[in-house]
Amino acid sequence: MALANLARNFEDSLNRRNIVRRRNQGWLPRLTGYTGYGSIHGAKVLARAIMADPNEDTKPFQLPFLPTNMHSFTTQGMRDVAAMASEQAEHAQRGWRQFFTTQVGFLPITVTLGNQTIHTRTDRSGYVDLLIENHGLEPGWHEATLTPSAGEPITAPVMIVSPTATSGLVSDIDDTVVVTALPRALIAAYNAFILHTNMRKPIPGMDAFYKYLLEPTPDAPVFYLSTGAWNVYSSMLKFIQQNDLPIGPMLMTDWGPTPTGLFRSGMEHKKTQLRNLLIMFPNIQWYLIGDDGQHDPIIYDDLAREYPMRVRGIGLRTLDPIEQVLSHGTTEAIQGSRQDIDIEDDGVPIIRGEDGYELLRKAQRFVEMASAARS
Repeated sequence: MALANLARNFEDSLNRRNIVRRRNQGWLPRLTGYTGYGSIHGAKVLARAIMADPNEDTKPFQLPFLPTNMHSFTTQGMRDVAAMASEQAEHAQRGWRQFFTTQVGFLPITVTLGNQTIHTRTDRSGYVDLLIENHGLEPGWHEATLTPSAGEPITAPVMIVSPTATSGLVSDIDDTVVVTALPRALIAAYNAFILHTNMRKPIPGMDAFYKYLLEPTPDAPVFYLSTGAWNVYSSMLKFIQQNDLPIGPMLMTDWGPTPTGLFRSGMEHKKTQLRNLLIMFPNIQWYLIGDDGQHDPIIYDDLAREYPMRVRGIGLRTLDPIEQVLSHGTTEAIQGSRQDIDIEDDGVPIIRGEDGYELLRKAQRFVEMASAARS
């Protein structure tokens, strides 16, 4: 606890000095709008404020236009995105630039969503995580406007889920949709400090697998649940678009000390976010997609055991022995607290495959068990 307090105090002190220095250089706060989400009753608006050079012609990457249904673009839209991605590839930069930022804490911001206007402030790390109730918006994609007391206003997309939606998908990122193949301790450093943001490689077939699960339900929301830092949000959004994966909010976390420790618990972050989704969307059953290299089998198993009627199916990418060693140090996959057959006895089908194509071949299992449950 004492060490965490020292680390937080040092971080705050360093950041305050950097804000003064940047301000003297003519820099201003710049907002990055993340993809928000919610129901017709209330929605979350997400953003972050950092100091930025107003003369620098680089803006945070955002959706170039809003999707026409809950999780995908039109065909013409995908062509536009591909053309834009090709142009951006010529200007790709090392991902480390995303992490050397000076966050602006306690910055006054005015947020407008639908018929509501709220005056708020960023938290100590520069984040906005605001729940706006009674916004009056219909299901679909909308935009929130965020206006800081200093700096330029921005818009952030917000996904309002239909109250009639009964299906949704939650996907992990690392080793599930993007190739990692590195020791787990080096993933963050690799993604942040070395890898060009346009060079990440997709797991084969995951786009086809997700399309199969989502095609019957165009109103199904998609969420990407990751222990990755918000700093890589823009580059991951580009990756999702460039690789024809479904669009959806990313539920990420922040680096640095917490009130109780030097680092945040990725496992607790995922558990908390999953339960928040169950609460916000009480009518939705979820496909939970991850990999067996870290804690996804345990987290998904626990949720399926506690709320079997809320989990439509679990899909796990199986890592090979080398990937397992890199992920957690042994050649064996991490298992949940029960065997697969025990999970299925509660009506929750589970499939495993080395990539999206194998998962797609087994996905009929989801349909078969759902039909059996209805009969």
